[in-house]
Amino acid sequence: MAGHSKWANIKHKKAATDAKRGKIWTRLIKEITVAARMGGEDVNSNPRLRLAVEKAADANMPKENVSRAIQRGAGTLEGANYEEVRYEGYGIGGAAIIVDCMTDNRVRTVAEVRHAFNKFGGNMGTEGSVAFLFTHCGQMLFAPGTNEDALMEAALEAGADDVITDDEGGIEVICAPFSLSDIRSALEAAGFKPEVAEVTMKPGTETAFSGDDAIKMQKLIDALENLDDVQEVYTNAIIED
Repeated sequence: MAGHSKWANIKHKKAATDAKRGKIWTRLIKEITVAARMGGEDVNSNPRLRLAVEKAADANMPKENVSRAIQRGAGTLEGANYEEVRYEGYGIGGAAIIVDCMTDNRVRTVAEVRHAFNKFGGNMGTEGSVAFLFTHCGQMLFAPGTNEDALMEAALEAGADDVITDDEGGIEVICAPFSLSDIRSALEAAGFKPEVAEVTMKPGTETAFSGDDAIKMQKLIDALENLDDVQEVYTNAIIED
């Protein structure tokens, strides 16, 4: 299945993420803590925790940091009690935005998120206002030049739902959220290492932004991502260079 070009956009996002490694570690610690609290400290029986631990390894987080986060989640170490909260809203031109947070103070978090939306040309919506435009799924991205036929065969055999090739030759493998770890392991065993592997909210349709609108949209996304309580920002906006 073919799709429009998104490889450059993915590379840009990955570079920006890598540049914020300290913040990424903080967010991963929250995710590991909550995953352990909700599903137990055994990574083999807790798929959400397993995904978080694998993501921590990808981000080169020290194992002792991971271990402490699991212990806090399991209640054997003291720590902040985080809860998950999602906000939805609109960016430039009505682009859909989902903001997933983990917080120990909802009042603070909603005020900060609303302020970022308002300051940078967006506005918050009600619960469910844009979430229906996205699908919760596992996503793996492979660089242009990857053997498409061989990857597709291996991915579908491993249980993936779809394989999409964009106009630049980048390949996207889509699967059920908590099948991601097993399918990734199967693909790596077959010689295919993804550039990105994550559970995400994938938009059903996307809108490309360029020029001033792209700059404005990027500023809004950056403002949201820079908030301490924000874990992930999802949007159907494609920011073109």
